[in-house]
Amino acid sequence: MTPPPAPPLTSPRPYLIRAWHDWMVDNGLTPYIMVKVDATVNVPREYVRNGEVVLNISSDATGGLSLGNEAIRFQARFSGRVRDIHIPVERVATIFARENGQGMAFDMLSDAEGEAEFSAHTNEGAEKPAAGLALVSKDETEPLPADEADTAPDAPPDTPPEEPPPAGPKGGGLRVVK
Repeated sequence: MTPPPAPPLTSPRPYLIRAWHDWMVDNGLTPYIMVKVDATVNVPREYVRNGEVVLNISSDATGGLSLGNEAIRFQARFSGRVRDIHIPVERVATIFARENGQGMAFDMLSDAEGEAEFSAHTNEGAEKPAAGLALVSKDETEPLPADEADTAPDAPPDTPPEEPPPAGPKGGGLRVVK
């Protein structure tokens, strides 16, 4: 007799958000989140820029903060008005500390988008690679095989230098590596 199949794993995102939040608070840093806004997100729309909003989630800026497994909820003042904020955790793109930019960025592709992107970059019938970490070259454009990671040149000599990435949160930036 075979054992019953294991239940699907839950998303690690809410656990990572709570862990980063706790670490920032314990170290006297101010936690911020960047949220990709859609119809499921309840934030003041007048503060949304390019489909995103950045929110201070420190205890000084929020009331009744709840970092749940499904959603982040709190009250905050915007232009002197108290607003109820509700953010599904899957809409949190980044959590970072205002003072030094340390934190974590999350992949924001939906399952359909991720599958479409995968299909566009692979051959028909090819197997999907296992999830995991990959070594990345210093120019961060192409993953390196593990045996070439320590000996690969920074970039081919005939490649023009790339533009630096746009500045992220104050003191540093975060980048999603797939």
